[in-house]
Amino acid sequence: MDAYIYDAVRTPRGAARKTGALVSITPINLLSQLFSSLHKRQQWDQELVEDIVLGCVTQVNDQGANIAKIAAIAANLPESIAGITVNRFCSSALDAVGIAAQKTNAGSEHIVLAGGIESISRVPMFADNGAWYRDPEVSKKTNFIQMGVSADIIATLEKFERQQLDEYAIQSHERAAFARRNQYFSNSIVPIYDTENNIVLENDELIRENSTVGSLAQLVPVFGKVGAGLAEEAIYRDFPQLDGKINHLHHPGNSPSLADGASLLLIGNKQAEEKLGIRPRARIVAVTSASTNPLLLTGGQTATEKILAKTDFSVDDIDLFEYNESFAATVLKYMRDLGINENKLNVNGGVIATGHAMGATGGMLIITLLDELERKNLQRGLVAISGGGGVGTAMIIERV
Repeated sequence: MDAYIYDAVRTPRGAARKTGALVSITPINLLSQLFSSLHKRQQWDQELVEDIVLGCVTQVNDQGANIAKIAAIAANLPESIAGITVNRFCSSALDAVGIAAQKTNAGSEHIVLAGGIESISRVPMFADNGAWYRDPEVSKKTNFIQMGVSADIIATLEKFERQQLDEYAIQSHERAAFARRNQYFSNSIVPIYDTENNIVLENDELIRENSTVGSLAQLVPVFGKVGAGLAEEAIYRDFPQLDGKINHLHHPGNSPSLADGASLLLIGNKQAEEKLGIRPRARIVAVTSASTNPLLLTGGQTATEKILAKTDFSVDDIDLFEYNESFAATVLKYMRDLGINENKLNVNGGVIATGHAMGATGGMLIITLLDELERKNLQRGLVAISGGGGVGTAMIIERV
């Protein structure tokens, strides 16, 4: 594929609550600061950028009206730059980068900015009042359930124990805390400033240094209260082995924390190297999307299997994996089913620890993966994300 990552930056992840560090920073402002930071790093000509592709899940209010284009105007980027905002739930930013790669590979554009944005503290989940979850008729027809219930179904089907889920969550926090202390994220993370030019956040806010299996054991599973809703009949029809019962094992400690944040990558084809005057950091080898039973949160796993088959790579050919920690059970299933060594998967923690800024997460995972490949002098990595409705996306990158 003639598509390369020339550079990449991201914001720190702020807690998606009214006391979170980024609550006062609008999504437009977050993106403006990333546009500026990415440009300042190597002073390439912004007039060369032809399009911006951004992922965003909840596209209303502060995040409505094609935020990719409006943020570009607000940041005083050249008016010649187009912009489009895409939504494939949690994989939105990964798909945005994939679309940018496909555009440069096709030659329709040479240089594209891509990434994602989500400010959940300002624009909460479900604020768009989509028919999938607000219209009872549509919800029943499409078997809508909360993603945490999907994760509990997986845990029950796979016979995972509560302690296994909690131990994985602790590992995620420990790895993320170690990476933060040792500045593994510092190459690409940029501080965020308020309107008075004060730094409001420099590092991911949600990582907990002191979590233990004992402390997580005190937390109460939350998705039993939510229940299967209008999808209950479909769940027990599709999965009779549940025998009419879901073990609700996921709680706030082994589920992803919600976060505010943004990610931005400079994508171009080989011709862009001379135009930009900088060397690419990695090549995007392939990207693919997939979908599975919408009751399960396994689209990213299916996309991984699909992309490995398409590229003729095996799991052993991949040096590092970043699989979005949508819930602990989904990661344990992914690792077990694909036979991935735990020392190759989410080695610097994942969104259970760092936080899930839905529309931005895909870009953040690419950035984390690329930084770690460079730090360890490794060659090839794979990013995958599962999203609502059964969807998933996977991408393989190689250093150049």
